Amino acid sequence: MLDSFALLRFFQKESGYAPVKAVLEDAQAGRACAMLNVINMGEVIYTVQRRFGQQAKMDVLKHINLLDIVILPAPNDLVFRAAELKARYAMSFADTFALASALEHNATIVTGDPEFRQVEQLVRILWV
Repeated sequence: MLDSFALLRFFQKESGYAPVKAVLEDAQAGRACAMLNVINMGEVIYTVQRRFGQQAKMDVLKHINLLDIVILPAPNDLVFRAAELKARYAMSFADTFALASALEHNATIVTGDPEFRQVEQLVRILWV
């Protein structure tokens, strides 16, 4: 389960880029499934547009599609689980969608966001 933090590191080739690249290569080779909740995709979109402009946003969206990342929806039951997690943990609401999705799919969260430290007992985390 990719968090926006990990994807932004990957697209900007910042520290933590290599492990994210390895996860995406595994997904493209069929050795793993790279997932991203649509709410976290929204975070990537607005962050890239705000920092780098409209064209960069379009380029990132194109790359997400080319990387075979499975975009997960945010149905009502997931929204309710994310809200419950938000009530219990001091995390951004968007981060609780990544967490709820990871729990639902028994997936490892790929992130470097320190907000996830408080939920390490709930889910596997690949720190980047």
